[in-house]
Amino acid sequence: MSISKRWDGHFITLLLISLFIFSFNLRVVLASNSSSGNLHRVDPLRHFKHYDGGYDLRNKHYWASAAFTGIHGYATAGALLICGLLCGMFMMIKYLILLFNGSHSSTTTTITNDSDFSYYLMVFLVLLFTFLAMIATGIALGANQKTVQRTNKLKETVLGAGNVARRTIHKVNKVMNTIQTLLCPYDQTTCVLLNTTSYQLGTQSRSIRQFMLKNGHTIDQAISVSYMTNVIVMVTNLLCLVGGLVLLFLHWHPGLFSIILLCWILAMACWALTGLDFFLHTFAEDTCTALEDFMNNPLNSSLSSLLPCANALKSQTIVLQLGRTVHDFVTQLNSNIDVMTKELVFTQVNHVNSVFGNMQICDPFAGPPDYQYLAGQCPKHAIPIRDLPDILARFTCENEISSNVCTGSGKFLPKTTYLMAYAYIRSVESLIDIYPDLENLIHCSFVKDRISDVVSHQCKPYKFSTRLLWASVLCLSIVMVSLLLLWVAKACQEHGKSFTNCSIVPIHEEQP
Repeated sequence: MSISKRWDGHFITLLLISLFIFSFNLRVVLASNSSSGNLHRVDPLRHFKHYDGGYDLRNKHYWASAAFTGIHGYATAGALLICGLLCGMFMMIKYLILLFNGSHSSTTTTITNDSDFSYYLMVFLVLLFTFLAMIATGIALGANQKTVQRTNKLKETVLGAGNVARRTIHKVNKVMNTIQTLLCPYDQTTCVLLNTTSYQLGTQSRSIRQFMLKNGHTIDQAISVSYMTNVIVMVTNLLCLVGGLVLLFLHWHPGLFSIILLCWILAMACWALTGLDFFLHTFAEDTCTALEDFMNNPLNSSLSSLLPCANALKSQTIVLQLGRTVHDFVTQLNSNIDVMTKELVFTQVNHVNSVFGNMQICDPFAGPPDYQYLAGQCPKHAIPIRDLPDILARFTCENEISSNVCTGSGKFLPKTTYLMAYAYIRSVESLIDIYPDLENLIHCSFVKDRISDVVSHQCKPYKFSTRLLWASVLCLSIVMVSLLLLWVAKACQEHGKSFTNCSIVPIHEEQP
């Protein structure tokens, strides 16, 4: 049998086998591409049992099951490795047998002159698949660049939301410590409650900080490794393709074997990258689904460990309690002003009326049942709570020895009473100042705005870029395997023939 007939049969057989493998891998990919809402994936760390948990960045079983979704790429790369090693061993054994028998390949095979069309066809196919590989490489490089940019943007948004949560908790905690210092001499029950809440807030702030320090650097490293791996493989592949075009017309036989070896290595690398990039796409899908779940139910979301908005405050009733406390306090103050003017002597009444007149203290909260916070909606002539200590100071007696002197001048309020009132008023003022932040912690408003931007504007292009990266690398992998087979066929076709540089057909020897 001639060499030409033999490599034609082998090439067709290998091509059919490779097409079967590719179609099988595509079915595996489509079957593994499921939503992360109810994860049901194979976990190699649990003896290939299924992982039924949720999106948990701290769980190694989640990472293992997500990485295993790229098995189609890893398995094909392994199959190429085994096939290449077996072919290499076969060629080596065959060469050693021929060497020991003292024979040469030229004596065991018959070299025939193929038609010129077969050479033109082979060159056309090599050029076609080389250019297809170049196009796929270019698309993969562009998709890789877009993917890393969008991954960094999404990471900064999510971790930025964690930073906002941490800063807000720190601000609220600082104010609560101040209130605790003010009220402890007068109200031990409230002091203990504030101390407990402050401890819970501090614990969660440290939890967020620990998560970000531990995982932020790891995420950066994973992004860099994925990006650089794709770039190195793609650039090396591009150089190999250009080198192959040069050797195609130089007809340097050792160079052809070098190209075949490089194509084999790069085909394995591309298939391994296919699995890695599909894992990246799976992670993108899981992340966006987890963010959508967080938007719908923050407290039961898998992201609550990173963004624990309301864990320290437990319930919406705390906000209602704070609003009711401040509302009742201001209502009581306004009532006491009327009572005070009825019980004071004439000179004191005139003094009180000269200060308060018909004005009332501003109540920043609506009445029951919602006690809604009314920022900036006080009446025009209402007295802000922050001004009360200065007003009460006009009625405060600084003379602790003789109160008669103070009473005669309209200063009927004892110093100790003023200090206690000052502590409560400043505490209420501080609560009013941090009330919007407390509402943000309860309703996750400061986080939801950022997450909403991710879900609405970032997730779709992010998932598209990761899918495009995987699809382009998958196409490149298929083309590289086909090109590898074509280079093997080309090497067999040129075996034992002479070519001039830049020629396509060999030099035909004239028959005697």
